[in-house]
Amino acid sequence: MMHAMESNISKLSGESHNKSRFIGISKTLLRLGICLGLLFWIFNSIFSNEARSSLGDSEKLWQGLSWFEQFKLAWTVGPKQLWMTFKLVEFYWFLISLVFMGLTIVLGALRWQKVLMVHGFDLPFGRVFSISLVAQFFNAFLLGSTGGDLLKAYYVARETHHKKAEAVVTVFIDRLIGLFSMLLFACLLFPFNLSFLFSTEPMVLVSIIVLCMAVACGVVIYLAFWGGVSRHWTGARQWLRKMPKGELIERCLDACRMYGKASGFLTEALLISMGLNIACVVQLWTLAFGLDLNVDFSQLAVTVPIVICIAAIPITPSGLGVRENLYVLMLAGSGSKTLATSVLAMSLLAYAGFLIWSIIGGLVYIAMKDVCKLDELETKNNESSKANSEITV
Repeated sequence: MMHAMESNISKLSGESHNKSRFIGISKTLLRLGICLGLLFWIFNSIFSNEARSSLGDSEKLWQGLSWFEQFKLAWTVGPKQLWMTFKLVEFYWFLISLVFMGLTIVLGALRWQKVLMVHGFDLPFGRVFSISLVAQFFNAFLLGSTGGDLLKAYYVARETHHKKAEAVVTVFIDRLIGLFSMLLFACLLFPFNLSFLFSTEPMVLVSIIVLCMAVACGVVIYLAFWGGVSRHWTGARQWLRKMPKGELIERCLDACRMYGKASGFLTEALLISMGLNIACVVQLWTLAFGLDLNVDFSQLAVTVPIVICIAAIPITPSGLGVRENLYVLMLAGSGSKTLATSVLAMSLLAYAGFLIWSIIGGLVYIAMKDVCKLDELETKNNESSKANSEITV
């Protein structure tokens, strides 16, 4: 009888193992399908854009083609046009720009890890970096250049039971600080580029937009970190709790207040962000140098953060098209067609570097483990601290 029971237990254990293995394979295949589908979609968008550009100013001709004819032209002409763009730059300069693109992801992950630590989320850097790479992949097709933040919020929320609101807030705070630092970086360079920024009416308009964004972002950070409404209106919290999801909103606000109380946090986060901003500028500068593009470094340093901030507005997937037009407008202006072509090539090559890292993020997404529980890590850390305390006593 005992032997039969052991046999049944062994059988059930084997079935459970096979079921878990099947679920694991199914999830991997599903992720692979999503990854390939999205890569096809984004490459089709790029090739279509290249094919449309090859027709010159004949937009009506492109619109007159059927869907199948557009698709065929995109995948026959598009890759050739893209390859011609690649051939404009010396390959080692492109590789250097690729390294700096990777550095921006590393610094972004480091900043987010600092943000997580304020709420006691001791997530290993490897896990933070892998989630950041997955977010990079999804940024390639979601609207704007911040769509991957939704995935970061999703993944980090899954990794905790009792601090889901706080976990999601970390993604918001990380993006808020990143955006503010980029806007601040651009504004600090404004005095050194006044003639450049006031050269045309569109440039003046773009500068005003960036200044307004910087002020608005600074106000949001102040209100999020230190508040102000409840100080002058004692009934603000009671009114907030009566709103739909009021308790959740209040909890998110309290989570934001933690960053205002964390000594030295904002200074440290801004310093990391400034390093990230410099890496972004150097990435574009290496491409400009490789293309023999005669662009003043100071002008490029003020242009890059402006373009990145405006491209973050959810208009097109990954800011594609918006970013390119802004670079041409700001750096080529009313210059020669050759200059405009070189600036456009610089922007497309920078996007190619972004796409290469996105593909790496896609591979990480396929192989990624589901969960690395923050709650479990927090419990282990508490137990370890308690044990060390007992040993000390």
